[in-house]
Amino acid sequence: MVDVLERLGCEIDFPERQTCCGQPAFNSGFRDEARDVAAYFLDVFRSAEYVVIPSGSCAAMIKHHYAELFAADAKLLLEANTMARKTYEFSQFLTAVLGVEDVGARFPHRVTYHDSCHALRELHAKHAPRKLLGQVRDLQLVEMDIAEECCGFGGTFSVKFPGVSAAMANTKVNSIERSGAEYVVSVDSSCLMNIEGTLRRRGHAARTIHLAEVLAHRE
Repeated sequence: MVDVLERLGCEIDFPERQTCCGQPAFNSGFRDEARDVAAYFLDVFRSAEYVVIPSGSCAAMIKHHYAELFAADAKLLLEANTMARKTYEFSQFLTAVLGVEDVGARFPHRVTYHDSCHALRELHAKHAPRKLLGQVRDLQLVEMDIAEECCGFGGTFSVKFPGVSAAMANTKVNSIERSGAEYVVSVDSSCLMNIEGTLRRRGHAARTIHLAEVLAHRE
């Protein structure tokens, strides 16, 4: 992601003090702990002009749920709303803020795109990744028949309900197989990790890759 952004003229700062956005605790019902982590996040990134994230789930947490965490604290609620306005998932930052669709990438492979739940349902990031993939030279994009269906990861969901999670992952991989894709692209590493694990356990040749890795590829 940094390679692509620097190529497009962005100045990158990576605060070494940064930690988690607080989503795991928030989704598990530990609101006080999530609030502490979120407050720390606001402090670390307060001076940033934009916060660009290669994860739809983290971006959705900051943009949509920080306000809920700080509803009773006027000062931090104001900071949370300010942070939400300048936080972007990577593909949406490229297309909506920089106004770029062609980043000069080349990736000579047949790929299919997986819509991660948070990116699709909370950020409405359906078209931005596809616009970017559509401009990658020699890339063939083939849509799977259930692109918008969950892969079964869902953070702690996969731990609490492993049987259901595994069944969902297998359904997703069946769709990937039908697409004939060599690579599965998404904007959430957690989804990619879950899908990759299922692909390997089934001995499938297809592999997963993040959108940023595709866009950084120029050979």
